[in-house]
Amino acid sequence: MDLIPLPHRMERAEGFFELGDGFGIEAGPGTEGTARWLRATLGAATGLALPPKKGDEYDVLHLSVRPGLDAEEYRLVVAPHGVHVQGGSPAGVFWGAQTMLQLLGPDAFRRAPLPGRTWRLPLTEIRDSPRFRWRGVMLDVARHFMPKDGVLRYLDLLAAHKLNVFHFHLTDDQGWRVEIRKYPRLTEVGSWRARTKFGHRASPLWEEKPHGGYYTQDDIREIVAYAAERHITVVPEIDVPGHSQAAIAAYPELGNTDVVDTTALSVWDSWGINPNVLAPTDNTLHFYEGVFEEVLELFPSEFIHVGGDECPKDQWRQSPTAQERIRELGLKDEDGLQAWFIGHFDSWLTARGRRLIGWDEILEGGLAKGAAVSSWRGYAGGVAAARAGHDVVMCPEQQVYLDHRQDAGADEPVPIGFVRTLEDVYRFEPVPAELTPDEARHVLGTQANLWTEVMEDRARVDYQAFPRLAAFAEVAWSGLPAPAERDFAGFERRLAAHYGRLDALGVAYRPPTGPRPWQRRPGVPGRPIDGPPPNR
Repeated sequence: MDLIPLPHRMERAEGFFELGDGFGIEAGPGTEGTARWLRATLGAATGLALPPKKGDEYDVLHLSVRPGLDAEEYRLVVAPHGVHVQGGSPAGVFWGAQTMLQLLGPDAFRRAPLPGRTWRLPLTEIRDSPRFRWRGVMLDVARHFMPKDGVLRYLDLLAAHKLNVFHFHLTDDQGWRVEIRKYPRLTEVGSWRARTKFGHRASPLWEEKPHGGYYTQDDIREIVAYAAERHITVVPEIDVPGHSQAAIAAYPELGNTDVVDTTALSVWDSWGINPNVLAPTDNTLHFYEGVFEEVLELFPSEFIHVGGDECPKDQWRQSPTAQERIRELGLKDEDGLQAWFIGHFDSWLTARGRRLIGWDEILEGGLAKGAAVSSWRGYAGGVAAARAGHDVVMCPEQQVYLDHRQDAGADEPVPIGFVRTLEDVYRFEPVPAELTPDEARHVLGTQANLWTEVMEDRARVDYQAFPRLAAFAEVAWSGLPAPAERDFAGFERRLAAHYGRLDALGVAYRPPTGPRPWQRRPGVPGRPIDGPPPNR
């Protein structure tokens, strides 16, 4: 049974249970969503109607919430006369159903039945539960916009790998992707750039046509609801105070007008760290409060991500307004000013029953007690945050930035960063060894990040994500041994079967033999970094 991620406990018996035309579903209280999902997906793949049935009938899939199991824990039993999926909550039942789908074979992931196909499940009992409660993927749709249907497809791919957090990077210098009705120019102006850089920011190549797009509020509601049906939480990111040129292009008063002519700024068409950051004024705070008011209406998530990373302080150092604010607040320097900016929204979100999370730069200058940290600059930020009593999501660039290249070969498309092979990702350990058990409890989980500067469409995102995201999913879900002791050869054997599932799902993954001809980008320069990534 080539399951990914690897379950905690499996017992196989001789024989199979065959799904016939009369096979139906008994959906206990709380499992109606999983039954509906199965009729839509498994029904499409098999051609079976999967009608409602009663528990005393044969050929039944019994779905039930079982007290005593942890929330995302499940038990899957395939017996000679029926199938049982029990979960500690509706989410646990759903993860059990995902495992059942894998047991049916790759064709269970197709959208229409193949002629002559029979469907059977091996007689087995599986008991399983996740290691972490935050098993996330960050998708950047600001650099290259992904239309709504692509986002919904990615939610299906996350669900198929038992990943349950979708970090939605919606704003950056290169584009603003969410409709804010109070400020229509954010999308009228901020969602389009005049042209796009091909390759690394030092590349001389350009695509000389406008690029952009955005999600309406109804699009967002659809995405959030679609995710919730798959027990995935959508965590939105509105990046402040850096990475904000698209917003400043739409509303120039948000920028440091006493330093630069912000009316001359447009949505940025290149990559890198942009010097044009938000002005630390009351007007800016009130503006973004208006933004976050609408964001909170759209996203019911506990956490709201505010970015907080890569905010150059040069304009603040030159700005009389910013310097006056530093003196007025009794701050030490510009780092303190950023901490004040982030702290304002931490208090604002806390007052509304939400929690702020940001990249690990938000630790600089102090951080409010309830805020959480996405540790991206290695392990150090996560260690410091956990030791200070903050919750942490571990997503170190050196380990799980999947935009980094997966091989040193010359055919890798637009090679960025360090080589992070499939095995490297499989041996990633989210919990730093130097944390005590009490400190380690602050590690909520882990997240893989997909930054799309050089990923122009979903096929390129597929290539960078898979199959490494399958390895990451196993790290996040399964109770694996220490990195050096992990059975990577066994994972590769299971992955050989998993490629068939990815094929059925239409995923343009990187083959183990290297990129296919259409996946290469000859002549488009990247920024490869040689040597092993620093382990810090």
